[in-house]
Amino acid sequence: MQILDKIKMQRKESDERPPELPISWVEISNSISRQYQFQPDGKLSVKMVDDSRPAAQRVMESFLNKFFPSGYPYSVNEGYMRYTQFRALQHFTSASLSVLSTQSLLFAAGLRPTPAQATAVSWILRDGMQHVGKLICSNLGARMDSEPKRWRILADVLYDFGTGLEVMSPLCPHLFLEVAGLGNFAKGMAVVAARATRLPIYSSFAKEGNLSDLFAKGEAISTLFNVLGLGAGIHLASTICSSMQGKLVVAPFLSVIHIYSVCEEMRAAPVNTLNPQRTAMIVADFVKTGRISSPADLRYREDLLFPGRLIEDAGKVKVGRSLHEVVRPSKLKKFKEAFPEEKFLLNHGSRWTDMILEHNATGEDALRGWLVAAYASDMERLVHEPSANILQEAYDKMNFTFSPFLAELQAKGWHTDRFLDGTGNRFAF
Repeated sequence: MQILDKIKMQRKESDERPPELPISWVEISNSISRQYQFQPDGKLSVKMVDDSRPAAQRVMESFLNKFFPSGYPYSVNEGYMRYTQFRALQHFTSASLSVLSTQSLLFAAGLRPTPAQATAVSWILRDGMQHVGKLICSNLGARMDSEPKRWRILADVLYDFGTGLEVMSPLCPHLFLEVAGLGNFAKGMAVVAARATRLPIYSSFAKEGNLSDLFAKGEAISTLFNVLGLGAGIHLASTICSSMQGKLVVAPFLSVIHIYSVCEEMRAAPVNTLNPQRTAMIVADFVKTGRISSPADLRYREDLLFPGRLIEDAGKVKVGRSLHEVVRPSKLKKFKEAFPEEKFLLNHGSRWTDMILEHNATGEDALRGWLVAAYASDMERLVHEPSANILQEAYDKMNFTFSPFLAELQAKGWHTDRFLDGTGNRFAF
């Protein structure tokens, strides 16, 4: 009985004991007070207690949270704001043009659509040719990896070409099928090229492994300004563009803004992968000044329309030609024995230097070959006469400088694990 009485007394004391209060505290940051509290199940709840920020600041920070990656501007590379501004303008003008072009197509087909009908049908017509565009563009993926900026601009030029054909289709209604088919074919190819180059551009801004966040916020901005552009297109189609004369004035104006926006958008992107043009510019700067340029330094110096130009200070290196076009079979062994440990062959000619890479060559291998060619060209200019040993002397100099050169290159943010030549012309013994 005594034991039972003790158990009853302990139960009574435990029932009378007050329940434990949850642990909570208040944190104040940037004029915002938040209460944090651990629930009985161990979960942490957050409740805003006070927000003394001005209304304009609250709206701006809410906008940034929805349309910019977390931690902006410290979580992205330089140039992201300028890229985003022109990307928004590009999507706005593109969406407006799509409404006008679709309205023109339906007029050419003998219909009299309202602006709302043109907006709805534009999605069907645009998506219908994407499958054909994918087939045509499927073998160009390596070139798009090598020159994403150039192909992105080409995609928008193709898109505006197709849109222009659709806008002018009422002028030749008897050729409606041909004009509409060609216009949508060009737009289908443009959509595929634009999507294929989107990831390399976004990757150039990722700074803290936040590529998914960048992609999601970038697409949110695109969607927002596409909707605004559709609204503007509906308004234009109902007013000054209700006639053919109005379309012929407004459509070229929107197209110019569209192409200008995408050019500025691409110039702002600091792409940090090695392709022939960027590698040549890096090597030329290093040989000439001893300084290594960062992706942000080179972005405004890139030739977006003609990236294949030869750079004299970088040795006038040409990459991508087939082995049988560069080296005679009788001299192949001699070229291979010149640098037996390397994954490149160099044919130093009077007009340019051909470099052919092995199938498993990396960006570091391409940099080594490019430095040899640049040093050899620089030595020739100094001595004013060719020498049989000039390539070997340049190779020795490259070996002496390559380790610190590569370390600083990687510290600047360049990816040296791959070389994107875009042609696929490599060799394997």
